Amino acid sequence: MLISNEWTVVVVQMVSSNQVDENLRTIERKVQEAVSKGAKLVVLPENFALMANDSKQLLAIAEKLGSGTIQDFLSDVAATHSCWIVAGSLPVSSGDKNKVFATCIVYNDVGRQVAYYHKMHLFDVNVDDGKGRYRESDTFMAGSEVVAVETPFGLMGLSICYDLRFPELYRQLLEKGVDFFVVPSAFTKITGRAHWSLLCRARAVENACYVLASNQGGAHVNGRETYGHSMIVDPWGEVLDEVQEGEGFAVATLKKSRLEEIRQSFPAIKHRKI
Repeated sequence: MLISNEWTVVVVQMVSSNQVDENLRTIERKVQEAVSKGAKLVVLPENFALMANDSKQLLAIAEKLGSGTIQDFLSDVAATHSCWIVAGSLPVSSGDKNKVFATCIVYNDVGRQVAYYHKMHLFDVNVDDGKGRYRESDTFMAGSEVVAVETPFGLMGLSICYDLRFPELYRQLLEKGVDFFVVPSAFTKITGRAHWSLLCRARAVENACYVLASNQGGAHVNGRETYGHSMIVDPWGEVLDEVQEGEGFAVATLKKSRLEEIRQSFPAIKHRKI
């Protein structure tokens, strides 16, 4: 694999609907726009293909890993536009008819599926918003494997949304030698306002890694409200680009020289005692 010292990346922000075809058309348009900006990697948010009305609708579109309408579409788009795609999360069959995995799938620039990650931490919380009670474990099965992927820029660590609150996951990815993290998400408006930027920047600073955080961002037809503010953060915690609310994307160039400069001049990772 050719190594790139600079890699232009885009994190896509969506306001996904409850119609798969509509969301896929948005993705194709956004990937085309991203590539026109020089993007070599495009990160899609959690639930990019469907913001489901209920668990029945979600389970109905679940695909077996490696095949299916949504996965074939993503492979074709990646190959057509010669870019890597991190497909935020989609429901993947778990073997249990009542539960699925929330799975992030990575495609390279020829459309080959090169890695996948099943969301490890499930969002079982109460939030003071219109929905109130979130219980992902009712519908989803938790993953257990920490996943890093070789890319032309370096090693990429995979995570999804609620994972962002668990620094031990990112430390394990760092132990694998990761250079940047992706965090496709659908943070609620309330939790996002309180913690999104703080957590994205903290994960970047404490690990001296780039963070590519792609979020859902608006009022969805199923009644959910998500926070938006998709962002790309450098290893010093500087936000290189950020969307506000609504559909859009943030773009930035990851620089190996910046990564190495920070890790060498401020080697906090090497100073760990525990």
